[in-house]
Parts: sequence; C-alpha cells; structure tokens
Amino acid sequence: MYLKRVLTGMRTTGSLHLGHYVGALKQWKEIQDTGEYECFFLLADVQALTTHADHPELLTKSVREVVLDWLSVGLDPNLPHVHFVLQSQVPERHELSVLLSMIARYKEVLRNPTLKTELRTQQDATVGFMAYPVDQAADIYMVSPQPGSESELLVPVGRDQSPHLEFANSLARRFNKKYGLVFVPCTALVGKLGRLVGIDGMTKMSKSLNNAINLSDDRKTVEESVRRMFTDPKRVRADIPGDTRNNPVFIYHRAFNADKAQVRDLGRLYRAGRVGDVEVKRKLAKALNDFLDPIRQRRLQYESVDVRGILEEGTWAARKACQPVVERVRELMHLSYPGG
Repeated sequence: MYLKRVLTGMRTTGSLHLGHYVGALKQWKEIQDTGEYECFFLLADVQALTTHADHPELLTKSVREVVLDWLSVGLDPNLPHVHFVLQSQVPERHELSVLLSMIARYKEVLRNPTLKTELRTQQDATVGFMAYPVDQAADIYMVSPQPGSESELLVPVGRDQSPHLEFANSLARRFNKKYGLVFVPCTALVGKLGRLVGIDGMTKMSKSLNNAINLSDDRKTVEESVRRMFTDPKRVRADIPGDTRNNPVFIYHRAFNADKAQVRDLGRLYRAGRVGDVEVKRKLAKALNDFLDPIRQRRLQYESVDVRGILEEGTWAARKACQPVVERVRELMHLSYPGG
C-alpha cells in the first residue's frame, strides 16, 4: 500500500481550457512523473450537479471530454500509481460524506468564502450545494493512507481553494480527537501560477464567460481568440509605450511562449512603443499553437479509446483505498453490527 497519496479533481462541466492547465494540470503531471505518490484524479460528476442539476445529460459527455483532456496533457492511467476516478461510482465515498456531516458545524460551513460568494447570487441554494465543503472533505479523506510517520496526503489546489482544505483538516482533526485516529491531515500544494485571466482580461478564464481557449481548440480557433484578446486599453497607437505587466497578451506570452528571449524582446519593444499589438498577437497565436500541437496529437490518439475501461479500473482502485477507511469510521462511530 502506498503511504504517500495525492487526491485532486475537477468538476465535469465541459471541456478544459488553458486556465485549467496553468492552474492544475501542469502541476498534476509533474507530481505524477515523480512516481512518489499514488495519484487519484477525481472526476467530480456528483458535485457538478450542484450547478447542472437541471441538465444532467450534459455530464455524460463532459466526463468523456475531461478524460480526453487529461490524457492529452500527459496524465497516464496506464501507470500503476495513477487512477482516474469517477466520483459517482464510489459508494463508500458517499457514505463517508454523510458520516462526516454528523460532526461538521453549520456555522463553519457558512464561513467558507466560496459559499459566501455564491450565496450572494443564488436565490435558492440547494442542500447539496450547502454541503459542498463536507463533500469535498469526503473526497480527500476517502483515500487517506494508514496513519504513520511516513504517511502523506497531498492535495494540489488553486489559491482560492485553501479554505476548503482548512475546513477539511479541521473536520479530520475533530474526528480523530473525538473517536480515534483515522485520518492523515492533508497538505495543500498551491500552484505557483494561480489563475489565468480570460482573453477579455477582466476575470478568470471560463467557458461560460466566453473568454477561454480550450485545450481542444484547433489552430484557427486559437488564432481567432488571440485576435479578440484585450491588450493595454490606454494604448491607442503602436508608437505609444504600452504596459506589459497586466496585459493579457503578455501574460499568455510569459505562460506559454517557449522562446523566452522573444518574450523579453517583445516586452522591451512594446514598453518603448516600437511594436504593435497585431505583431505581438501574431507571435502569441503561433506560440500557443506550438504549445497545443502535442496536446492535439495525443488527443487524436485517444479519440477512439473507450474511456469506460480507464474509469472502471481507476474507480475500483479508489474503492479499495476507501473501504478500510469507511470500515474504521463505522467501527469508531459504533455503526458496525454483527453480520452487517
């Protein structure tokens, strides 16, 4: 049994984009490639229902799209330590969520920043939505390794997800203190780059806001997206010195252009008013397509693959990891009965 494990995941609400790569997938692959951790990559289809309950038919397609995107960036479920897990198919995880909810405090849940933000816009939040922090704690701790000095549970997250992990850890500590040692406290691994702004420059990249470049976009679509990309709003002519720090075009250059010397030269010329937006965007479109070409090629290799087999194997691995955790939780909460 692995003493070091990683649990992280994504909601299955559509195709993934460059923001997902910068904020999560790049880091996931780096962890996978070390070979030091058993990796559970979770497709959170149940949690996707918190926002897509009226259109659940979209989730089936989204599951396949997310799997293909993961495969295309180099996540490899053929490795013995890598598992793609379908959340809805792990009944032990759902049981753990219910049991943890018995010791979760309502006021703590309400203090979660993500919930507080969403509740300002939601007129009628569901119970499932309100239980999201507890549900996420169950996702994490369903694969908690056996407690010990060498055990480690790592959770790669974006910067805005840290409060979720703080809540999950407080819940785990409360359980361990109240009933007995079961859970290894998780450690957050916060991504270095954080969020990627959308091509509109106003907010994070999001498909719903129509400001995203998808990992599966073809070359022409990428070129069109770059042409629409915002730049320095104060720069009305090419001979006016421009800002490169908060300029989406240069943010993307720094993140994805492999030719760092070119990025430095373009930045210097732009700040001096010696290069126009058209030229800077043209070179960005080429850099993005160069970056995405290997991803597109890998995706083509997997298009005909039946992802159900991948998910069945990975989900079964998660169930085997979760079963002893739930059995111990039941036992300590006096819910294990003879013959049960």
